[in-house]
Amino acid sequence: MYVGKTLFAQVMEFVPWTSFARIVQRHGGNSRVRTLSCAEQFRAMAFAQLTWRESLRDIEASLSAHTSKLYAMGFRSAVKRSTLADANERRDWRIWSDLAAVLIRRARKLYAGDAVLGVDLDNTVYALDSSTIDLCLSLFDWAPFRSTKAAVKLHTLLDLRGAIPAFIHISDGKLHDVNVLDMLVFEAGAFYVMDRGYVDFERLHAVHRAGAFFVTRAKSPMDAQRVYSAPTDRSTGVISDQQVRLNGYYSARKYPEHLRRIRFKDPTSGKTLIFLTNNTALPALTIAALYKSRWQVELFFKWIKQHLRIKHFLGNSENAVKTQVWCAVATYVLIAIVRKELQLDASLYTCLQILSVSVFEKTELSCALQPDASRIEPLDAANQLNLFSF
Repeated sequence: MYVGKTLFAQVMEFVPWTSFARIVQRHGGNSRVRTLSCAEQFRAMAFAQLTWRESLRDIEASLSAHTSKLYAMGFRSAVKRSTLADANERRDWRIWSDLAAVLIRRARKLYAGDAVLGVDLDNTVYALDSSTIDLCLSLFDWAPFRSTKAAVKLHTLLDLRGAIPAFIHISDGKLHDVNVLDMLVFEAGAFYVMDRGYVDFERLHAVHRAGAFFVTRAKSPMDAQRVYSAPTDRSTGVISDQQVRLNGYYSARKYPEHLRRIRFKDPTSGKTLIFLTNNTALPALTIAALYKSRWQVELFFKWIKQHLRIKHFLGNSENAVKTQVWCAVATYVLIAIVRKELQLDASLYTCLQILSVSVFEKTELSCALQPDASRIEPLDAANQLNLFSF
C-alpha cells in the first residue's frame, strides 16, 4: 500500500471505488463533466474534513500549495473553488448518501464483534436521537425552524458497537423526532433505545409487532394500571418492576399489549427514572444500563460537531448542505474502517488529529497513526546546550 504514497492517498485506497463508480453512474454524476469528477469531488471534500478547511477558498489555497502532490492524491488538475462550489450545488446529494451507506455496511461488519459499553448482550443495540444545527434563515430559507432562524436536523440511529451510524436522515428543523420511526425498518431481536420524545404508542407497537424491543422513558403523567409486580431489591436502585396496561381510550387501542414499567433511582444523581419497555426477560438493571448507553449517541453528536466540518457550510442550497454532511459522515466512517482494518489501538480522535497535520506526509499509514513509543529515544541531557551557562 505504502510505496511512497501520501497518507491521504493511502486512506483513499480504503474507499470502494468500484461500488462508487456504479453509484455515480446510477445518478449520472459524471454526465457532461469536464473537470472535477465525482471521485475528485469526494477527495476534495474528504480533504476538507480531515484538515479542517472551512471555506472553498481555504480548500483551494491548501491544495494549490501542494501542486506537485495532487496527481498522486487522485486529482487530475488543480481544484478551483468555483468548480467545487458548482459541483456541490448541482450533483445529486444521494451520490454521497449511497457511498456513506456502502461504507457503513462495511464498518458495521468490522465492528460486529465489539461489545456495547456496560451491557452484556449478544443482541444489536441501537440508540436513536437527533441533533439540530442552527442556520441563518436569510441564507437557508429552505430549512425553516423558528420564526427568525433556520436549522437542519440530523436524525441518527447509532449502532452502539463501534458507534457507527446505521441510519441517518437529514431534515429541516420542523420535522418532529417521532416521525423518523416511520422511516425505519426494525430488526427482529434488536434493542432500540430512545428518549421520551419518541413515545408514541402506535409507533412503539409497530416496533413490538416487528419482533424488536424498545427501551424508553415514560412521559409524565402516564395513565396506566398495574397488572403485576415483580419482586425487587431496592438496594440496587430498582424501586419497582411492573407489568402495566394503558387506561386511555386512544392509547389502549394503539398499544393493546402489556408494557413493562421500571422505576429506577439513579445512585449517582439521585433522580428517579421511569423506563418503559416491551422486553420482559432481561433484569431490570440491564434495562437501566441499556438506557444509560443511549448517551453514546449524544457523545457521537458532540464529537462530530467538534471534529468534523458541519457547522460552517460551503454552500447555501439544500443540495450543497446535504452533500457536505454526507461527505462528513462518509469520512468519519472511512477513518473508522481504516482504524479497524489496520487494527490500531489509537482512538478515532487520535487518528483524525494525526491526519489533520500530516495528510501530505509520505510514510506508512499504520506507522503514522500508531507510532511506536519505544522507538522514540530520549534526548541525552548531557549533550544539550545550557542556555544560561556563562
